[in-house]
Amino acid sequence: MMQTLVLYDALSNLPGNNFSANPAKPRFVLSYKGLPFVTAWVEYSDISIAMRAIGAKPNKRSDGSDFCTVPVLKDPNTGALISDSLEIASYLEKTYPEKAIFPNNSESLIREFNSAHIRLILPAFKSIFVRSAEILSPASAKFFIKVRSIDIPLPWDATYDKDWALLEKGFNTTYEWYQKTDGKWYMGDTFSYADIIVACYLLWFKRVLKEDEWVRISSWNGGKWAQVLADVEKECGLA
Repeated sequence: MMQTLVLYDALSNLPGNNFSANPAKPRFVLSYKGLPFVTAWVEYSDISIAMRAIGAKPNKRSDGSDFCTVPVLKDPNTGALISDSLEIASYLEKTYPEKAIFPNNSESLIREFNSAHIRLILPAFKSIFVRSAEILSPASAKFFIKVRSIDIPLPWDATYDKDWALLEKGFNTTYEWYQKTDGKWYMGDTFSYADIIVACYLLWFKRVLKEDEWVRISSWNGGKWAQVLADVEKECGLA
């Protein structure tokens, strides 16, 4: 009998706790593949200590320092402990290949998509980071601002029009990529991890932004992004 996998995710003050895009990605994959899992919630300010305690592999910051983050996946069936959402997706695909998320040998293509998509939207994250800090406990908000400002320097401003213009421009490019295949998904009629990547950033925005800010994103590209999020949630059994 299959043992339950454990997904480590960051705690917030929102109903249901989840907010962050990266831990959402493995949650969507696990749900899509129908694998049994539980979520272990970790206070954002405690992530580094807690992940080191379970032996998770640290990542490198842009300044060269080590840090531990979520998601981390623990699989008692194999003894594996994997950090990083993309590596978790790759592990789950290799270990549990039914219901492919990298169909037709598309993993290298989707890895490139992942890098390109984040490059497009990362410069616009100041507004999203402001809203993310607002839904964390005081200690976690302080820690979040400290670590995130290494990559996206302060000051942050949620009403900064330039950021919103950058974000819209990034999604306009992603929209062009979707249009090329003339289908529901990034790979046309074939669902893949690329769609999960896009949906999980959208879910993060929807979870932390003010309602009028999310409505703004929902209106872009003829309502494409609210539809993609709804479609991916339905496909993964999370609707």
